[in-house]
Parts: sequence; C-alpha cells; structure tokens
Amino acid sequence: MSKRQVVIVSGARTPFVKAFAEYTSLDTIDLGTIAVNGLLQKTGINKAEIQALYWGGVVLPSAYPNIAREIAIDTGLPRSADSFTVSRACTSGLLSITLAHSAIERGDIDVAIAGGGDSTSSAEVSLPQKLTKTIAPLVMSKKTTPMDWLAVASQINPITDILPRPPRIVERSTGQLMGESAEDMAKRNAISQLEQDQFALRSHQNAARAIKTGRLAEEIIPVDFKKAKKVYSDGIVRGDVTLRKLSSLKPVFAKDGTLTAGNSSPLTDGAACVLLMSLEKAKSLGLKPLAKIRSFDYVGVDPFDQLLIGPAISMPQALKKAGMSLQDIDLVDIHEAFAAQVLSVMKALASKSFAEKKLGMDKAVGEIDTNKLNIHGGSISLGHPFAATGARMAYTMANELSKNGKETALLGVCAAGGLGAAAVLEAV
Repeated sequence: MSKRQVVIVSGARTPFVKAFAEYTSLDTIDLGTIAVNGLLQKTGINKAEIQALYWGGVVLPSAYPNIAREIAIDTGLPRSADSFTVSRACTSGLLSITLAHSAIERGDIDVAIAGGGDSTSSAEVSLPQKLTKTIAPLVMSKKTTPMDWLAVASQINPITDILPRPPRIVERSTGQLMGESAEDMAKRNAISQLEQDQFALRSHQNAARAIKTGRLAEEIIPVDFKKAKKVYSDGIVRGDVTLRKLSSLKPVFAKDGTLTAGNSSPLTDGAACVLLMSLEKAKSLGLKPLAKIRSFDYVGVDPFDQLLIGPAISMPQALKKAGMSLQDIDLVDIHEAFAAQVLSVMKALASKSFAEKKLGMDKAVGEIDTNKLNIHGGSISLGHPFAATGARMAYTMANELSKNGKETALLGVCAAGGLGAAAVLEAV
C-alpha cells in the first residue's frame, strides 16, 4: 500500500506558567481539556471527525494513568475515538504526534489530535516506602481491626517513616538529578556560565519579542476558570532580564557549578496539541495545511555518558531519513532543558570527532546558525511542561513555515533516561 501524505492543519496550547502559580487548582486532565477544546473551537471541525486522541504525559495521576481517555471524554470526542497516553519523558508530546502521523499515513485513521501536557503542581507526593508497605495490607483488607492499626503504629518511626518526601527528577540508573548531569556536560564540553547566560538572555529576548508582536498570542488559548483570574499569555518570559542579573544568580546543582535558575528551564504547568489529518481529508474539509512531517527519529544514549546529548544523534539521523543536510534547513528548534545542554548539542553537531565516533560520518554535521535557532524563544523562557514541549515546538514551527515562506524546520528534544528525538517539518 502506498503511504498517504499527512499534514498538520492547526494547533493550540494553554499559556505556560510556573508550577504552583495560576494553575494550582488545575490538574493535567484539566489543562489537556482546555487545550483540546481550544483547538476544536479554533478550527471549527466537527468532533465526529476526530478518530483518535494521542496524548503525552510525564507527571501522571495514579488514579487516571490514561489521561488521554479522560481528556477525550471531557471534551466530548466520539466515544469510539481511540485514545491512549504516551509517556517517553520530555519527548512524549512529539512522540504522540509522530504516532498519530504514522497511523494516518498507514490509513488506519484519517483525523487525530495529538499533543501532551503536565501539571507539575499536581505531582503526587510519595509516602516513605516502609509506611506504604506496612499499612497497605491493612488498607486493602476489610477485616482490619483497631488493634491491627495499633500494632502497626508501634513499628513506625513518626519522623523518618511518616513524613512525605518531595518528588525529585533523579535518574534511577545514575542517581543524578538532571541538572547534575547537565553540569557534567558543561564541564566536559568546556561551556562557561557566561555562554549559558548569554543563551538564556537570547531565549528571553526572542520570546518577549514574539509576545510583543502577537506572534505567540495566535497560538495560545486563554485560560479562564473559577476562583482565578484569566491567563492570557505565558507567565515566565522576562523581556527585561539582563546579563548582569543572570550572572548574579548562584549555581543550583553544584557549589562550583555554572547552572543557575536563570539558564535552566523552570518547573511549569501547561498543555499543547495539534490537529493532524490526511491531505485528502484536509482538502475535503476545506482546511489549509500548515506543514507536513518529512521524517522523524528516536534514539537512546548511555545515561552514564552525556545524558542529554540525544538530539545530537537523532537530529542528524532525521536529516538523513529526509535526504537532507543541516544546510538545507531554514529553522532549527531545540528544547532548552538547560542552556548547557543545547550548547553541548550544538558543539557535538559541529564536531568531526563526534560525527566519526557516534554517527559513523566522515565529517561534522555542521554549525547551527543562531539566527535560525529558537527564533521565538524556548523552554528556558517559555517554560517546560514536560510532555507539552514537543507539541509546542511542532505547532510553532509548522505555523512559522506556513506564515513566513520558509521551507523546512528541524526539531530536537532531549529527555530523561538518555533519550533523544527529532523531526523534520516541511512546508506544504
């Protein structure tokens, strides 16, 4: 069977705000529902046309792990619509899009919504394992007596065994915080704090300009909910930040480190999604495509080596699949988990040695022209709701290709566990 052409026709996202701020009363299902409803309203598409919802999530609620299904029900999508949740750390939003793309390309479905979101504010706080395993048999049993509870109480230390522990973004394999891994990358690749701060400054300036010109406003669905003020735009961008202010911030992951709160992405709440369909279906519905996905690639790297270097491998491999080189790309969008991580990826792409050892190439992939890179800011300035970021990037770049006569865009996303992802978008 010949493959069908798949197109992105629209997208939507909530404003991104810091965790424990305006969205504290909302969970990840609420945010996803807002984004999907906004997309449906924006396009005017009949809900009956939606055959699937593929949704990314990282901070998943234990009671409702398949948040895609909950969002589909809450938004009134057809009960027959397939809906499943994708969880691949920070690449989850992009993976949901490429999974939908593949399903449409095969002819399994014609129309899908794909994206992702996270409410870091709703992250569940875990009880110590000893307490959980001690009381679980009592909680699950209908025969538990008061004496059973008294017996268990005598086994529990009221301080070490009862106090909840805050969630930490720690690698199970290495035991390191992601920021600690990024610190190692900064040292290994000789990236100074000044370079990181300059990158962060540029991210904020680009995002602030995109907000001022209204470029990002057209992609955002204002959030309005009870007992809170309406949120119109991203709340993390600081257009007035200076290099002096950034350089004055203290390191947060190591005493002699270079990573600060200013050159790292903050904990964020938000959701983003896109509408995909076959080109034939778009024509029949009178919808104008924004872009198509020409290729994509997913990789794993050794988490004990450079945890967040994955995009330096997945991006060249996506280019190869597309039959293109870096020089053919008009726009590049790389997820900014940390400035050190993006700068490390850029150094790797420009390195002949890296290309030889990791890619089996006889020359470097090439240097990224910073005038083409993250032109509307990135995760440092806009924020990073883990599973929403890939979808945000895909929609913003698809929109840019449609609006400004550009032909191609290359996306790169790093993720916990030593994972990477990339996609090449092309104008239609």
